[in-house]
Amino acid sequence: QVQLVESGGGLVQAGDSLRLSCLASGRTFSVLPTMGWFRQAPGKEREFVAELDWSANTDYADSVKGRFTISRDNAKNTVYLQLNSLKPEDTAVYFCAAHRSGSKQVPAAWRYWGQGTQVTVSS
Repeated sequence: QVQLVESGGGLVQAGDSLRLSCLASGRTFSVLPTMGWFRQAPGKEREFVAELDWSANTDYADSVKGRFTISRDNAKNTVYLQLNSLKPEDTAVYFCAAHRSGSKQVPAAWRYWGQGTQVTVSS
């Protein structure tokens, strides 16, 4: 079993930056092959944001490409999401996910989830 706990969300202004963290426990983090981030805005479906696989390949949603960066620190059992040049439309609850089998954009393809951290961007 794997437990994921996100942190780092908050209220910021447009153009600001945040770094979200996702601490994994319950299983050796280094063997989790794929880590990802999703977000869900009020009244909307959960959407894919970014993925980092075991080979350090990354993939991003078009809406965040060039602004967000996913990374991991195996020694700290943590995956990060750096959010730069934030926009009001980035406002959402951000979720960490682990261990995918299936399409990365499909939430049901991911086995483990955190509880989410709120990011609010004011204009």
